[in-house]
Amino acid sequence: MSERKPSTRPTIDDVASYAGVSIATVSRVINQTAPVATKTVERVQAAIENLNYQPQAAARTLAGRKTRTIGLLLPQIGGYFFFPMLQGIESGAHVDGYNLLIHSALSNPDPDQGEMPLALGEHNTDGLIVFAHSLSEKELRRLYDFGLPLVLLHQSPPEGLAIPNVTFENKDGARRIVEHLIEVHGYREIAILTGPEEHEDSYWREMGYLEALNAHGLVFNSALKLRGKFSPEIARLAVAGLLGTGVPLDAIFAADDESASGAMMALREAGLRIPEDVAVVGFDDTLLASHLTPPLTTVHAPIEQAGRVAISQLVRLINGEKTESVTLLPTELVIRKSCGCCSK
Repeated sequence: MSERKPSTRPTIDDVASYAGVSIATVSRVINQTAPVATKTVERVQAAIENLNYQPQAAARTLAGRKTRTIGLLLPQIGGYFFFPMLQGIESGAHVDGYNLLIHSALSNPDPDQGEMPLALGEHNTDGLIVFAHSLSEKELRRLYDFGLPLVLLHQSPPEGLAIPNVTFENKDGARRIVEHLIEVHGYREIAILTGPEEHEDSYWREMGYLEALNAHGLVFNSALKLRGKFSPEIARLAVAGLLGTGVPLDAIFAADDESASGAMMALREAGLRIPEDVAVVGFDDTLLASHLTPPLTTVHAPIEQAGRVAISQLVRLINGEKTESVTLLPTELVIRKSCGCCSK
């Protein structure tokens, strides 16, 4: 057993190191969630006492009290996508009698630094909803080992962690909107504006795009793959660069509506008409989509519903009930003018 005491506020990591056990074992002792050998319990309890560790969330649990607060960790706060998701999460939390504590990952410059997520987990909340890539794998594992109920939005859990995941049927939605471009309008040179490389939504939307091309005998042209990163400005620059190459182009599938708006800006700057010269379609059906000129044909993703489902799943975990490991919410095509169709 180590005799060195940490110079800063002790964490569950310090307790585990001091007692010579895993974080999961410390969590089991604190939360009494599984049998632990008596001698091990004594070592952990001694470490807690010697380090003056204060597992506040665990103490409330053992006392039968809860904070009635749920934590939400986002990569950013604001934007067309996050607003309806916040609405869904807030309304779901209210219905279940929970307050909501929101934290942006932008305020934590080091994703591997544990202070911010541990503050949410140990001190303030009964559970945590984590949006894709708001936490490093290391931090997810720490919170999971600590025993904090977790639900992921738009991200699969790291291997070996049984954390529920709520997302959309991204591949199906992307396949259907690209098939619409091919089957209804006869487009053949269809570019794709993908999202961030590590983002699962972007990956599956790209897979749907490729599946549609393959199903119609169209050969994928790598020159038509652009990285939009879910950013209108990055998308605008990417499309402007493509137009400068002279590569044939008759339609653009953007993996999100904001990238679609950037594509539209680039096309107008080049003197091209939408959809007469180049069609543009998106994904998500955010408030932005219907206000673009022309209104954007897109895939409706039930963003607000995803927030409500995430809250429901987390409350079930907090109450010790079973949850779905993966929830795939269906998408649907929304036809407007940007693809060449009339509004419906």
